[in-house]
Amino acid sequence: MRQEWATVAAELHERRSRSRELAQQADLLRHGLTEIEAVDPAPGEDTDLTEQVKRLSAAEELREAATAAQLALTGSAEPDADAPGALGMLGEARRRLTGVEDAALRDLEPRLAEAAVLLDEVGGELASYLDSLELDPGRLDEVLARQAELKKLTRKYAADVDGVLAWADDARQRLSSMDTSEEALAELAERRDALATELAEHAARLSAARAAAAEDLGERITAELEGLAMGQAGITVAVRRRTADAEDDHAVRVDGEFLHAGPDGVDEVELRLRAHSGAQELPVHKAASGGELSRVMLAIEVVLAHADTVQTLVFDEVDAGVGGRAAVEIGRRLAMLARSHQVLVVTHLPQVAAFADRHLVVDKGSAEGVTRSGVRALESGERVNELARMLAGLEETETGRAHAEELLDAAAKVKETPGRGKAPGRGRSRAASRRSGSDG
Repeated sequence: MRQEWATVAAELHERRSRSRELAQQADLLRHGLTEIEAVDPAPGEDTDLTEQVKRLSAAEELREAATAAQLALTGSAEPDADAPGALGMLGEARRRLTGVEDAALRDLEPRLAEAAVLLDEVGGELASYLDSLELDPGRLDEVLARQAELKKLTRKYAADVDGVLAWADDARQRLSSMDTSEEALAELAERRDALATELAEHAARLSAARAAAAEDLGERITAELEGLAMGQAGITVAVRRRTADAEDDHAVRVDGEFLHAGPDGVDEVELRLRAHSGAQELPVHKAASGGELSRVMLAIEVVLAHADTVQTLVFDEVDAGVGGRAAVEIGRRLAMLARSHQVLVVTHLPQVAAFADRHLVVDKGSAEGVTRSGVRALESGERVNELARMLAGLEETETGRAHAEELLDAAAKVKETPGRGKAPGRGRSRAASRRSGSDG
């Protein structure tokens, strides 16, 4: 609806602001249409006339050639044993083969019969051609005159008659949008105003629905942040109407106020963050650090997981500045997202990595003066060692391995819990732990 309203409004503005120019263009188009309609060309007529001119100009030569060919087939009009024609000679050959006793010769006669039928058909077509061939010089003059009329059109409007007809169709369509009469402008204005009224009603309902949804969304995201070590943080989803200035071509009156009607409505929606108690509420990208921004995005994705159509989510530094229980909560929420998305996480925390379905290790080291990086997937036993190393570099001790195994078991139980674990056949989570050289 908005697109239709914008199109009608733009057309009305153009007709009003360019009325004189459009009137001049319309006169030129009408003049061209009058010329074309007076000649009334037919599709492909110029090509047909060219062929007719060639035939009429060479009519005598063509008649001589066709007549000679016909005589060669049928023979002389006067009985002449020395010039029987191709058909007569074929007849004689058939008669000679019919009476022989040799089967091989008799078998050739049907083929001669076929040839005779074909030559007879050609002879008939030559006769029809001769009957249709015109020798009237007056007819040639008529064709040349018609050809001259068409050439006047092709010099002005297109390269050939088909192009001239296409120009005429386009001109008629353009004329329909160039009517600058008072009646046409009034009709357009009425249509624009009706669409604007309907559009304003839709915009008002959309704004009200957004305001209600924004309040609920802010509360749900804030509740998620509490479990992500941002207990004092708060999210507000601000919905503000965009006022229109005097030059705005997309202004619509909603509830007595002129607003800018964009493709998404008359509102601006902004996510605002209060990082801690007493902090100023600012747009998220200004108020959050890198780690906080990742956690805010994680909270948003958890809340909107049922409606998010993005298939793959990537989180980096989502665990920055947290540990202990908060890290476990981050891992749990990432596992929840993996029910319906592919989740890729770069982490330094074993509490987060333990929730992954697949654990990748990013290695970086030097050998013989060359620095190399690589990524490899861990098997089950290797994963226990890696988590123990991430805990405190204790992969060689029983205590470290026991703690790592305990983390994996706890994460597996959480994922198996209905409503928390990964649904079969849906998303998949992966964690990548980083190493620098041989250290964690």
